[in-house]
Amino acid sequence: MGSGKRIAMLGLTDTRKRAAQCGIPEAMAELSVFRIALHQPGVAAALNGLLGALLWRGVLDARLRELIIMRIAWATGSVYEWTQHWRVARLLDVPERDLLAVRDWPSATYFGDAERAVLAATDETLRDGTISDKTWAACERAVDADAAVLVELVAAIGNWRLFSALLRSLDVPLEDGVDEWPPDGVRPS
Repeated sequence: MGSGKRIAMLGLTDTRKRAAQCGIPEAMAELSVFRIALHQPGVAAALNGLLGALLWRGVLDARLRELIIMRIAWATGSVYEWTQHWRVARLLDVPERDLLAVRDWPSATYFGDAERAVLAATDETLRDGTISDKTWAACERAVDADAAVLVELVAAIGNWRLFSALLRSLDVPLEDGVDEWPPDGVRPS
């Protein structure tokens, strides 16, 4: 788990001031990730902008997006990402069973073509840096070849891969009182 020993979190007063100067909402700024990222306000603002585009103004199905995020968190061992998006996904009524299934999604027989396509795209991007032609075709079928959704799919995978690296490399700690690796504390091997 992140200890916050690499870069200290800014105090809340300084965090709020910097966030206000670069247009980051206070609720976002108070998260540990932004209390560290706001050491470089331009980067923090860019991160917030991409999150806003993908989380609040996106066209990719929110359930599929959360499955992608949870898969990246599991595959990369990002406790902060898993823990934060466990809560986000549950607020969006993504079933716990689906979230846990991303740990070993090829064995989850109840996932449909759309889930299998985007999770394969996620794994291929993590492993190879790109989506294979076969998986791309499956993604096109899953979203009816909607170009906006396909662009966002690739952006979402890239964004949360970036966040995983950022969270892990900067050793971002969980917020106080938050249990790691919900719901059962099991972590990737």
